[in-house]
Amino acid sequence: MTVRVTQLETGLTVATETMPHLQSAALGIWVAAGARVETAAQQGISHLLEHMAFKGTKTRNALEIAEEIEAVGGELNASTGVETTAFYARVLKEDTPLALDILSDILTHSVFDDQELRREQHVILQELGAALDTPDDRVFDIFQETAFPDQPLGRNILGTRETITRIGSADLRSFMKTHYRGSSMVLVAAGGVDHDEIVALAREKLADVSTGTTPDMEEGNYVGGDRREVRDLMEAQLTLGFKGRTYRCDDFYTAQLLAAVMGGGMSSQLFQEVREKRGLCYSVYAFHWGFSDTGLFGVHAATGEEDIEELMPVIINELGKAKDRIEDDDVARAKAQMKAGLLMGLESPASRAGQIARQIIVFGKPMMLDEIVARIDNVSTQAIRDLSVEIFSQSMPTLAAVGPVSRIPAASDIASALAA
Repeated sequence: MTVRVTQLETGLTVATETMPHLQSAALGIWVAAGARVETAAQQGISHLLEHMAFKGTKTRNALEIAEEIEAVGGELNASTGVETTAFYARVLKEDTPLALDILSDILTHSVFDDQELRREQHVILQELGAALDTPDDRVFDIFQETAFPDQPLGRNILGTRETITRIGSADLRSFMKTHYRGSSMVLVAAGGVDHDEIVALAREKLADVSTGTTPDMEEGNYVGGDRREVRDLMEAQLTLGFKGRTYRCDDFYTAQLLAAVMGGGMSSQLFQEVREKRGLCYSVYAFHWGFSDTGLFGVHAATGEEDIEELMPVIINELGKAKDRIEDDDVARAKAQMKAGLLMGLESPASRAGQIARQIIVFGKPMMLDEIVARIDNVSTQAIRDLSVEIFSQSMPTLAAVGPVSRIPAASDIASALAA
């Protein structure tokens, strides 16, 4: 399987990967515009625009959009992230032109009807309320807000009640005109597709995409700190984090492997020590989020109030000892997990399309599997040990907690313990 790439006159990039054995196709348009490009007054507009794109165009109303794709057994969806927004479809391969026609229509001819907008604002307010009422969602919201305070990277993707209700149709059109330009958009199709056909369709259907460049994102500035919401709950949600590594950093895969070694599976150090040996919580895991210019390394756990005071020192101790306890066998397992995930992703056209789109947005080109595997294999055990010291002891931790969490150590105390 080979990825082919063509850039159109509008600046839009078209990429395909043909999987001739498949009878289906996954395709989508990824835009390099997510929550990070919003001003404070616009918070939540990317997510609201994602919803409104399906609510009617100049040629189709919302019902017709749904009926046309479902009449051929297809699926249509979208998602908003910190740095990207994606609109995508899954269909049988012969229905690829229809899917691309609908995707192009909602991205170039949406009408943003005022009545539909009011309805969707109400829906999003319900979504926001549900997130506030869900502690394991809420803890990650305040985690990112605390790590990156008073800047776009730390703001909730859903927005706030005030910003959501204040956004009007004209604001959506202005935001799309500013950020949805050919240079910031990638069309990717994978599965039973033909590259030349997709390019010809894109050139026809997306001819109205604006040209020119888009504004730069505000640089992310990691700060860290301590924020907790004390609630009368049965379970405490805890997330402890540190400054991570950007996608573009040489240490990115080292950070990914460090997260896998520390808490990437049942054999990981945190799972074994916290869950298996001590039974202090049902779930504990580590993660590493890369962004275009920074990153976040974190550990999440959920536990009962009676175990909090014992749990946190154990987690802190495991992080502090990482440089001495990470062995070659741990790293080999982590590498196997990561490479297996990459290879399994090749079997799904939807997963593969997403991989290709993200790589083009971040690196300007698709990365070959051999190149990624080589980067993973080239990470040494010593490099992971060294990075553990840098990440866990050389930046202010970010502590986010929701529930009966008043007795958790302060972030400054955690920093002192790790530094020692």
